[in-house]
Amino acid sequence: MSRIGKLPITLPAGVAVTVGENNVVTLKGPKGELQQQVNPNMKVSVNNGVLTVERPNDEKENRAKHGLYRSLLNNMVIGVSEGFRKELELVGVGYRVSNNGQVLELSLGYTHSIFLQLPPEIKVETKMERNKNPLILLESCDKQLLGQVCAKIRSFRKPEPYKGKGIKFVGEQLRRKSGKTAGK
Repeated sequence: MSRIGKLPITLPAGVAVTVGENNVVTLKGPKGELQQQVNPNMKVSVNNGVLTVERPNDEKENRAKHGLYRSLLNNMVIGVSEGFRKELELVGVGYRVSNNGQVLELSLGYTHSIFLQLPPEIKVETKMERNKNPLILLESCDKQLLGQVCAKIRSFRKPEPYKGKGIKFVGEQLRRKSGKTAGK
């Protein structure tokens, strides 16, 4: 039996769950509303504020998807109750960031500025303080969407291993390399 799949999910106060037709699970909470299509083989049930996912048999495909759907539903419960937050830091001379509503403007040392339209589900905030690296603060109830947006922003200028310039997550440890002169 899947160790992750058999764990029950306790629903915090203020989170409502409905299992609709075609096994579509809808969660509503203070931070938003999320939907997930669950494989028709899996049985999703809600009893006394506890959400459980059960599989019909021990076939390889069902065993693989048991833990997957339990993790997806658990992330949805956390998202609609608490939300997810990511912080990105721009390291480099002259790197700037600003936002106008849902449009993010990045100045990353290219000849042009990069404009990125963010989805409405994501709340964005930028911080530019003197003698500190610019920060991008992203918040959402959807963990998957938040991760995709962070990966897209990071892909504009990945951190390089020699000087550490680029866009990185706050607190991320980068593997640094020594330059040519250190080899002698």
